[in-house]
Amino acid sequence: MSAPEAFGGFRRPAFEWFTDLEGDNSKRWFEAHRETYERDVRGQLEAMLEELTGDFNGRVKMFRQHRDIRFSKDKSPYKTATYGLIADRPGSDAGLYAQLTAAGLFAGTGYYRLSPDQLERYRERAAGRAGAGLERMLDGLVADGFTLMGDELRTVPRGYPRDHPRAAVLRRRAVAGGRRLKAAKGRGISRDRALAHVRETWRALAPLNRWLDRNVGAAEVEPGR
Repeated sequence: MSAPEAFGGFRRPAFEWFTDLEGDNSKRWFEAHRETYERDVRGQLEAMLEELTGDFNGRVKMFRQHRDIRFSKDKSPYKTATYGLIADRPGSDAGLYAQLTAAGLFAGTGYYRLSPDQLERYRERAAGRAGAGLERMLDGLVADGFTLMGDELRTVPRGYPRDHPRAAVLRRRAVAGGRRLKAAKGRGISRDRALAHVRETWRALAPLNRWLDRNVGAAEVEPGR
């Protein structure tokens, strides 16, 4: 499906669609409400990302709504979040992520998955002098209301002392952050609020991406599943 010509915001039907999907996650329900999904949910999210490429460059990539249930105990056929990102950005290996759910609009960025070679470089730099700046940056983001994303180990990785001064950053297996904008009750999220939230979030996280691009860089080996 092609994106709508213009982004108009996320109307109330988009959030009602997610709430109802959570109550009836079935093919029958999804097909009966596909028009709302295509127009108000996926269509508007894709349109927003396409518009933002004018500021941030790159290529929009949308992800499928169907879940991979082959190896999952949960056989619900559809995700209860719709998401996409701006990828292949000149000068950065960090994708710019946006997600729509019943709770609102989430925007984030960073290195959400690290391949083995990236993880090795990350730990080397995080344990050294560059890690002090990263630690201060992450602490500041949390203090400003950002959520940090990515898997963490329970203890520092093998080869590092348990009492390492930067144990917190060494435990991380990926580094990304973001924050959510809640939908106004009964009204949704206007075009201006959505664009401002996403732009401000991505720009606030730009220093984190610069640290990652400088100290970690692109993967030489693709991350595993």
